[in-house]
Amino acid sequence: MTIGLSTYAYFWQWSDHVPRPLSLIEMLADTARQGVELFQICDYPPLESMSDAELDEVRGEARRLGVRLELGTRGLRPAHLRRYLELAGRLDATLVRSMMRSADSEPTLDEAEGFLREVVPEYAAAGVTIALETYEQVPTPTLVELVERIADPHLGICLDPANVVAALELPEAVVDLTAPHVVNVHVKDFAFTRSPGWVGFQLTGAPLGTGQLDRAHEVRAVRADERDVNEVIEHWLPWQGDAETTCAVEREWTAHNLDYLRSERT
Repeated sequence: MTIGLSTYAYFWQWSDHVPRPLSLIEMLADTARQGVELFQICDYPPLESMSDAELDEVRGEARRLGVRLELGTRGLRPAHLRRYLELAGRLDATLVRSMMRSADSEPTLDEAEGFLREVVPEYAAAGVTIALETYEQVPTPTLVELVERIADPHLGICLDPANVVAALELPEAVVDLTAPHVVNVHVKDFAFTRSPGWVGFQLTGAPLGTGQLDRAHEVRAVRADERDVNEVIEHWLPWQGDAETTCAVEREWTAHNLDYLRSERT
């Protein structure tokens, strides 16, 4: 198992909410500076419009820094997944996280199965795995059924227990249901807090160990070390009022979460 960082760990730092957003190369450099050897470029729109020369620069810098890459996108249409297979080949990535739905595609279970039966053999031939993420728009049993229908080791699940809470699924139950099929984990803690005025609740991120993620249960069920499943740090950090404060807290959460995951291995 390798601990990694995601573009979601730099969500605010590369956003247009800050005066000078970080570039992808700068995120890679910061990842390496923190002693992390894996970076997941996840839901990062500029990636799809990069030229071959720009992609080669990213690959070259990742190699120089000793950082392996994974990719993340949304949707299962074959043309789109083939594009990400091309990107994976260009960037030496061996995993592409995706979601069953995208902004312009909401396939049925049977349609999703057809899409994946068309492209999974191509991913397998290239040595690249597709990881379908757990999230509120698709019931987790449906996602598991889809993976079990295909029954290919190059198709699995990206486990994120925080995402399913919005669908009133219990995170611990989702961990147990998906564990045999997990090939990637998005690690973030989460917590409910009362909304201002005490009307309703907010579900936001939290530093690991301070929220409602049963991390010990996740570790026992997934067995990431034993099964060589990479765990990638993300954040759900609310805006903190200004760019400087928000980015500072984002960096603090990353440092804390890295220490937390590393401490599990000692």
